[in-house]
Amino acid sequence: MAERISEERVKIKRAYESPAADDGTRVLVDRLWPRGLKKTDAAIDHWAKELAPSTELRKWFAHDPARWEEFRRRYSEEIGEHREEFDRLRDLAREGPLTLVYAAHDESHNDAVVLREILLTRR
Repeated sequence: MAERISEERVKIKRAYESPAADDGTRVLVDRLWPRGLKKTDAAIDHWAKELAPSTELRKWFAHDPARWEEFRRRYSEEIGEHREEFDRLRDLAREGPLTLVYAAHDESHNDAVVLREILLTRR
């Protein structure tokens, strides 16, 4: 059975925060490029558009904390439909430090939080 990924291995960070040496591989997990951010400033190694919430789900959620639990459930189902991309992300986390980069203002209720949670719990 595959080993679990340690919590220290996967971080999340807003796209507008400066990249750091200990970020490891930086993966943008949003479907849209962060507004006003230059690609050179973002230091993104991979853009996992396929793993981002669908446009429909993103618009439905609208970062409403009251919809958080249902968003988590629906987004988890969507991730399950992209097994190959998820496996690639999990492999990156096993190889070294991984930072999931997102643009949302809400640091507690966003797709990167859910994706990190799934990376740490699914084998």
